Amino acid sequence: MKRLITELAELDGLFDQYAERFGRDQTPYRNHVYRVINLVAAQRTLTGDDLRKLELAGFFHDAGIWLAGTFDYLPPSARLACHYLDEHGLQSWSDEIHAMIVQHHKLTRSDAPAETLVEAFRRADWIDLSLGLLRFGVNRERLREINRRFPNAGFHALLLGLSARQLITQPWRPFPMLRL
Repeated sequence: MKRLITELAELDGLFDQYAERFGRDQTPYRNHVYRVINLVAAQRTLTGDDLRKLELAGFFHDAGIWLAGTFDYLPPSARLACHYLDEHGLQSWSDEIHAMIVQHHKLTRSDAPAETLVEAFRRADWIDLSLGLLRFGVNRERLREINRRFPNAGFHALLLGLSARQLITQPWRPFPMLRL
């Protein structure tokens, strides 16, 4: 079995940079990001720049919750990622990373071909969000290994709290991040 991805310098640097903004939610979110990255790697071979793209999409995909202060976080998360890419001379990745972020909560297959990072990222996030009820071919042993290394640390409870707050404050938009 392939070794888990446990340390990514750019990703960890971003978490360090925004530690104050994440506060006590940093460990749950960081572990979620590492779980998603490892779940993508469990679905397909990563080649070329795939891992760095996953680092960046992973960090930013839900970051709008904390960095933009909204539960309708897909557009601000994608904007933050594209701004980061522009600042670091990675504009050529913008379309793909934007798609990874805005489509990661799609209930149906992404608009991208099945073998792309976009679709693998969407499936990985759903595997983690569903606590492994959805597995998209990832075997249980690998899923358990990923979850042991990067425990939930209250991530799903955090999501439930955010969802409850959204339901109370905007009942007409209970889950603004979901897409068909």
